[in-house]
Amino acid sequence: MKIEVCRLDPSRHVDFYRVHSEENGAGWCFCVAWWTPTWDGWGERTADENQRLREDLFADGHDDGYLLYVDGDPVGWCQCGVRDRLTKLTNRFKLDPDPSAWAITCFHIKPSLHGQGLAHRFLAGVLDDLKRRGAAWVQAFPRRGERLPVDDVWTGPEALFRGAGFQLDEDDGKYPIYKLILDSSGG
Repeated sequence: MKIEVCRLDPSRHVDFYRVHSEENGAGWCFCVAWWTPTWDGWGERTADENQRLREDLFADGHDDGYLLYVDGDPVGWCQCGVRDRLTKLTNRFKLDPDPSAWAITCFHIKPSLHGQGLAHRFLAGVLDDLKRRGAAWVQAFPRRGERLPVDDVWTGPEALFRGAGFQLDEDDGKYPIYKLILDSSGG
C-alpha cells in the first residue's frame, strides 16, 4: 500500500471533491463549517450552499489542508492552516490572537478504510509538512469520548492527537483543546 500526504493546491481540487462525496460519507459539508460566521442555521444549509462557499474559498486562494492518497486514490482530508483565519473557531474557544498558531480543524478518512492505521500515518505526514513550513505549534479540537459516531469525530478523534504527542492545553468535558509544539522556539 503506497501512502502519500499532499498539501492541497489548485491541481488537487478535483481530488478534494472525490474525498468530499456521498460515497465517502462526506458529501454535504465540503469542510466549510469553520468558515461560516456562526453555528446559527448551520444544520439548515444545503450541500449546494456549502459547495458554493468552498468554491469561493478556492477562488480566494484558501487551499486549507491536506489530502491522503492510498495507491494514488484520494481517500482522506485534513483541514489545517493558520488558526486565526477562522474567526468562528477562535470565538468558539475564546482563543487569544496568535499569528504563530496553526490549527487542525477537520479530519476525515473514507469509512471503508477505517481501522487500518491510516489516520496516524496521515497526521504524521501533516505534522512533518508543518515542521518543514516552519510552523511553531498547532492545536487540535477533538470531541471527547471513545467509540463516538463518525458524525461526532469530524474534528478528529482525541486518541489520534494524544498518540501523536499532542498535550492537553485546555480541558473541557466535551471539547478539549490539544497542543503540539513543532519548533522549540515557539508556542
